[in-house]
Amino acid sequence: MVKTELKRQAQQLRRDGLSMKTIEKKLGIARSTVSLWVREIELSDRQRAEIALRGASERSRARSAYYRARRRRFQEEGRALARRGEPLHAAGCMLFWAEGSKHRNLVQLVNSDPAMIELFLRFVRHYFEPPDASLRLMCNLFADHEERQREIEDFWLSTAGLSRSSLTKSVVNKYSRSSKRTRMGRLPYGTCRLTLHSTHAVQHIYGAIQEYGGFDRPEWLD
Repeated sequence: MVKTELKRQAQQLRRDGLSMKTIEKKLGIARSTVSLWVREIELSDRQRAEIALRGASERSRARSAYYRARRRRFQEEGRALARRGEPLHAAGCMLFWAEGSKHRNLVQLVNSDPAMIELFLRFVRHYFEPPDASLRLMCNLFADHEERQREIEDFWLSTAGLSRSSLTKSVVNKYSRSSKRTRMGRLPYGTCRLTLHSTHAVQHIYGAIQEYGGFDRPEWLD
């Protein structure tokens, strides 16, 4: 009697346009049994399209939840390491907080001070051990640097300990008339942008910053 009632419910749910997976969950019966009971029920094109759309939405939500949990795990790792109070870790995280570009999946720092770039790279290499192939360096130059472009690129690559394979195309900015006099020669090597594509590294740093600062920033998970 119970089996007959379950079969009737399964068939009605199928006529209503539910997927076999959903029926299986609702009624607590095996997929093979659901398939057997509803195999003669034809769905309309619209019902099939709606099932496909719901399935895609469920997969998207599951994927989003997975990656969010992963980012949370990396942040917890950063918090744990911050509690150890290692000077290089604290310096690197605070430097990123002050000067870094805030992205979800990459670490990026722009500065004109070679000592700052060198220190930040020492932090990144020590705690995350990225292969050089994952690091990218870009030079942001001005008009008075143009004749020295190669020299400046080599300067920043030497500072970072990277080969030219890590170099992306330099940007040369033109001075406006109003700023030309005041800016000429102020930054002898322009600025350097260092980028590491790593969700692990940036989320670790976000977690550590929150631990060091004693605050929570939930939007850094999103």
